[in-house]
Amino acid sequence: MKLWVNGGLRDADDARISVLDHGLTVGDGVFETAKTVDGRPFALTLHLERLTRSALGLGLPEPDHDEARRACAAVLEANPAARGRLRITYTAGLSPLGSERGESGPTLVVALGERQPPADSTAVITVPWTRNERSAVAGLKTTSYAENVVALARAAGQGATEALLANTVGQLCEGTGSNVFVVVDGEIHTPPLSSGCLAGITRALTVRWTGAKETELPFDVLERADEVFLTSSLRDVQPVHRVDGRSLADAPGPVTAKAVRIFEERSAADWDPELT
Repeated sequence: MKLWVNGGLRDADDARISVLDHGLTVGDGVFETAKTVDGRPFALTLHLERLTRSALGLGLPEPDHDEARRACAAVLEANPAARGRLRITYTAGLSPLGSERGESGPTLVVALGERQPPADSTAVITVPWTRNERSAVAGLKTTSYAENVVALARAAGQGATEALLANTVGQLCEGTGSNVFVVVDGEIHTPPLSSGCLAGITRALTVRWTGAKETELPFDVLERADEVFLTSSLRDVQPVHRVDGRSLADAPGPVTAKAVRIFEERSAADWDPELT
């Protein structure tokens, strides 16, 4: 495997950043993950735009999109893969051991791993921890991911692939690495960005292409929704067949099945879609 590290390709065994990089010492960084098929990344422009929003939200310098595109192209060419997971990481760079930042400039790393196609449907659990919709990093895709690791580990221990969280006022928010949609009375709903959820790229495209409504939802909507599905860059639109102990035996239901079909058709027709 070859990775891009600060200006050039490196063999995986030789790819190095400082142990004093702020992304390592305090999680001061942002990242994006895009799916690739036969060396082609999906929605790269939207991913780079969100990388910039997340970086500026942390007070980091604006990433150079031209450099990021060159890095992605070089990594994809050097690592042929039928199905890939392209990871772009951008951190504050070499810094003191505390929270203050240094002046050496940011670190850019791009790597590619193989991915398996998502299952036809999945199980999720709910967890007692919350998203803070008033946090300084609410809605930003940062490398400070420990709470997601903990919640996802609990999900894995219960035979699920995702954990769903409420926010501090008891509203449905998101999964550890996905957005969540529910179908109630034939209509698709998903939490608004004000809930504290990530502005997911697959989420935004799904809202646009299916007409889903952004709605403040109580967390217990999961106990009565007719259908539930997740969206993310690696899941696309994935039906849910179990929430905690509740089975949605007919997953995908008819509304979700239509959403899956719409996303497949629209994304196949445009690999670099726009939202404006």
